[in-house]
Amino acid sequence: MSPAASADSKDMPSIITVDHFKALSIMGSTPTNAPVAVAVSGGPDSMALCYFLSQWALHSGVQIHAITVDHGLREDAATEARQVDEWLADWPNVKHIILTRDAKETQSRTRVMEEARHDRYAMMAEYCTAHNIERLFVAHHRDDQAETFLFRLAKGSGLDGLSCMNAEHDYSDTLKIMRPFLVYTKDAIVKSCAELDIPYITDPSNENEAYARPRLRKAAEILAEEGLTVKRLSVTASRLARAKETLEHYTNELLAASVVCQDSDTITLEYKILATAPPEIRLRVLLRGISLFNPDKNYAPRMEKCEDLEARIFEEKDFHAATLGGVIFRLDSVQKHLLLEKEKSL
Repeated sequence: MSPAASADSKDMPSIITVDHFKALSIMGSTPTNAPVAVAVSGGPDSMALCYFLSQWALHSGVQIHAITVDHGLREDAATEARQVDEWLADWPNVKHIILTRDAKETQSRTRVMEEARHDRYAMMAEYCTAHNIERLFVAHHRDDQAETFLFRLAKGSGLDGLSCMNAEHDYSDTLKIMRPFLVYTKDAIVKSCAELDIPYITDPSNENEAYARPRLRKAAEILAEEGLTVKRLSVTASRLARAKETLEHYTNELLAASVVCQDSDTITLEYKILATAPPEIRLRVLLRGISLFNPDKNYAPRMEKCEDLEARIFEEKDFHAATLGGVIFRLDSVQKHLLLEKEKSL
């Protein structure tokens, strides 16, 4: 399945129907004999997704665990979580759970939403693991995809970042994130809620310009007037995702061809084989090494630092060693090997 699931959007309806939702390829790849979870904030997107999952599971009897996280960012959050609980009480095959997050102090207001998002996913993933759930559905839609593209573009992301969100994504070895709504617009979702009498809550933080994403949302409206629409941004992200898949394929090939030996703390690579590859593929091998030694880190080092390291290793004649992202990169000029070693914590 394509990571952006663009094929499903060719005949995208202006109002979502149960039949169209069930026909999505992502739903066809979802087993109907195991429980699934869905993140439900109470907004129109997540309430609509929970509704369609409930209808999808009618004949199979799949248990749907609807998870609401009281994020602690607003005084009304706990009340809203209880409201969602009342709404979902009679929905078929839906079991509602409220998880409560301890709001943390942060020095930067711009990171409040980012930290809350990280904690929310971690809490839901922990719940899924405890209940043998392998698929967590979230309600990101096409407008979110375009917004993410602009957000990452503003942050200077490369191709991987601009490929944005996948329809299916491995959160961990045991949990897959599912995004069937990426083919739908926000407008189609809201209209579907009205058509099907699906209740929802309006979150005021979505309009609070103290946060980056609401500001980007307004910028997107201006860009759309110049032709840079949500659809075009989403299609661009889909094409970049396809290019990313291709680059990852060749990265895997280069890594397999160059590995001399590997254990939990070191990777030894054949320098000559690496040196003949294009710089982009070499760079991805280095990034892969960093991620292998730091699987729990949410963010890789800044791309500028990674690019600088790649250039030093393969262009500087006197390169000996450097450390980046918790990994020591050392060139063995005698054996003609590039050694990657996990940095020992103090």
